[in-house]
Amino acid sequence: MSERTPVGPPDAREIPRYTAPDTFARLPRLDDVGSAAVAVVGIPFDSAVSYRPGARFGPGAVRAGSKLLRPYHPFLEVEPWSVHQVADAGDVAANPFDIGAAVTAVQSAASDLLGRADHLVAIGGDHSLSLPLLRATAARHGPIALVHFDAHLDTWDTYFGAPYTHGTPFRRAVEEGLLDLGTSAHVGIRGPLYSTGDLDADRELGFATVTTMDVARAGPDAAVDRILERVGERPLYVSVDIDVLDPAHAPGTGTPEPGGLTTRELQMILRGLVGANLVGGDVVEVAPAYDHAELTTIAAANVVYELLALLARRAAG
Repeated sequence: MSERTPVGPPDAREIPRYTAPDTFARLPRLDDVGSAAVAVVGIPFDSAVSYRPGARFGPGAVRAGSKLLRPYHPFLEVEPWSVHQVADAGDVAANPFDIGAAVTAVQSAASDLLGRADHLVAIGGDHSLSLPLLRATAARHGPIALVHFDAHLDTWDTYFGAPYTHGTPFRRAVEEGLLDLGTSAHVGIRGPLYSTGDLDADRELGFATVTTMDVARAGPDAAVDRILERVGERPLYVSVDIDVLDPAHAPGTGTPEPGGLTTRELQMILRGLVGANLVGGDVVEVAPAYDHAELTTIAAANVVYELLALLARRAAG
């Protein structure tokens, strides 16, 4: 958004990482820099979950888990917050008693933030939040390709008759014309379903699927090839439900499923997206009450870091 020299976090070799500010990676607040290329925003909302609650506390916990991050990404050869300005936009105040009102508030806040930042990376909160984030992103870029990392499809129609839940955002996104049909994919799908019709309905919506077993058998590079072939140069949004990771790597989540990706496999696939036209993303479903030794929050913070590195590489050319 500006040609000025980016403001970064304090040097951890001079000021300990465990000190303030309590922002993502101790980056400056958006209000302090005015505008940014990338804004990291927290959305502490989890009233649309179907099993264990607690993801409303995810943004604060992921920020705490981000204090260990360092400025240089050696695998992508980029400094994510030195290429352009990255700032923490704080949290969106979402109504915990009214899902519809919360969705509206998140869409409005995301739209406003996209007037001050070129890209948003959101920290949830539950997965219902992806729908209003996709609305705001598609309003800027048109229909977008989605790469959705998750144990679950999240394309069900309703839960208990409710159309807006953490299990339905991507069906709504297709119905609203937010996605570029035929270019989107799920990665990491596994576990039991309600019926064989779940997979049929998902394919009819236009999604391809790379399962956890596909990654285990063919490796992360093959998964990357399938994703990139499908996405091409289209504007890309990446949504990461932390339960895509095996509970051994990320126990702090609301609907854990055994047999997931390792943290390393997820990192390898994300790094393979370098060069894709990434325009935004989110990391959701971190529920720190079920975490152990900050395994989940540190993993989630590193996923955000990978997205910031991809955006920086794209900006650097």
